[in-house]
Amino acid sequence: MAPASFWNSSKTICVMDASGRLGSGLVHRLLRRGYTVHAAVYSHDEMQRYKRQSMEKEEDLRVFHSDPLDYHSILDALKGCCALFYSFELPSDHPTYDEFIRELEVRAAHNVLEACAQTDTIEKVIFTSSATAVVWKEHDKGHAFDVDERNWSDVNFCKKFKLWHGLSKTVAEKTAWALAMDREVNMVSINAGLLMYPDLSIKDPYLLGAAEMFKDGVLVTVDLEFLIDAHICVFEDVTSYGRYLCFNGIVNCNDDVVKLAKMLLPSSSSSQDVFNDDSVHQQRISNGKLRKLMVDFKSGLQVTSKDE
Repeated sequence: MAPASFWNSSKTICVMDASGRLGSGLVHRLLRRGYTVHAAVYSHDEMQRYKRQSMEKEEDLRVFHSDPLDYHSILDALKGCCALFYSFELPSDHPTYDEFIRELEVRAAHNVLEACAQTDTIEKVIFTSSATAVVWKEHDKGHAFDVDERNWSDVNFCKKFKLWHGLSKTVAEKTAWALAMDREVNMVSINAGLLMYPDLSIKDPYLLGAAEMFKDGVLVTVDLEFLIDAHICVFEDVTSYGRYLCFNGIVNCNDDVVKLAKMLLPSSSSSQDVFNDDSVHQQRISNGKLRKLMVDFKSGLQVTSKDE
């Protein structure tokens, strides 16, 4: 793996949207590793929070209000940056996936990649997508197929069963890849599993179709710290390319289901019967490409000098 010093610590990185769990974690980790960070947020409240943090700690942090549908606000946040970490966050007033959100996420992806293409200093884009853009496809019952980052979810299948999260992530990522290839933007995508966090609930959009993913052996999860590590590694390693499935947990037996159900439904006494399935389902999804890339990654590495 290329050492962090390849990405000279004087370089400036943009994180958008920096208000979500992943975005906020990336901002803090990048600052710890010695980078200057442009935190692009959609919310004015988050903007004020970051500004207070910047003033209190005198960190190398600049804060921008960016609307994913406002092309010029994206350009402002990218100015002077060598890379962008981009993840789409649901609007606070529309906390679920549907046709409206699909259109919004696709337009946002197009605007962001177009802005990157127009920013001469951008050398790399790390685009956060989802494993749901990989796993959904028609197949015969009892004949699940093996998947890795080379697979794409079937858009028509997602539409047929109203798998809005998978549909949105698939179309948005394909839009980003098409524009990146057309405009020669160096882009890498992270296709993340279900993000595990303390207040995760059964209403998380990723979980639509969870029973089917479980039976197919493709219901995967990821811890926030591992997800951040994967993003930093993919950014700093000059050999990274294409798509990377990112997960460090899989739900494929009843014990796993019970653990997940207790997190999703802590007050329920019937959590053991969520999927009503005592089988152990063979894991049919691989993150081998990412594991190979991260074998020598040093999560705790800090860059302390701007002059190195």
